[in-house]
Amino acid sequence: MGRGLPCLAGKAVRLRVAIGAQTYDGVGPMGDASIHSIRIAGPADSDAVSALLGASYSRLLAARYDRDLLGRALPFMTSANPILLASGSYYIAEREPGHLVGCGGWTTARPGSGEVIEAEAHIRHFATHPEWVGRGIGTSLLARCLRDAGQRGIRQLHCFSTWNAERFYQTSGFKTIGPIDVPMGPSLTFPGVLMNRALA
Repeated sequence: MGRGLPCLAGKAVRLRVAIGAQTYDGVGPMGDASIHSIRIAGPADSDAVSALLGASYSRLLAARYDRDLLGRALPFMTSANPILLASGSYYIAEREPGHLVGCGGWTTARPGSGEVIEAEAHIRHFATHPEWVGRGIGTSLLARCLRDAGQRGIRQLHCFSTWNAERFYQTSGFKTIGPIDVPMGPSLTFPGVLMNRALA
């Protein structure tokens, strides 16, 4: 599911984002200067990713979703997915080793069904810690996804976004297709937005 990211304004700051062995400098939209690195997640990150998902979704999604619905959905949304953690295409943004500020990735398997279509992939389980929203964390994670997916022959990316994150994905080139209800349990669906983006 896409991450919740309200649009926040503020002072521009310098960001240094390490992607693999390279470091990129950029300008972030708010707050104190921040430095974070991005690395591939692994099974050992399960507890830390779950904690980050819980902190992010419980606070950021509360502004747009019914309290009862969110309360029932959070146990499904905030548990780190072991398949994602072992995929090699799920990433963690860290302020320092062990201090997670964001996560997200992509897979060729469609969420829920596992269907794989040649040259297509799906954005998966994005989140930013509430105290780090607006500092370029999500943007740098998504840039890593776009780069790596493109290098592996992906030409179309799909995303099940939350209502909160629709604008974030739109600013990164995704187009809104329409509403979607994501199954989360035997009698529970979570409303969101289906989006996609072509990769050159």
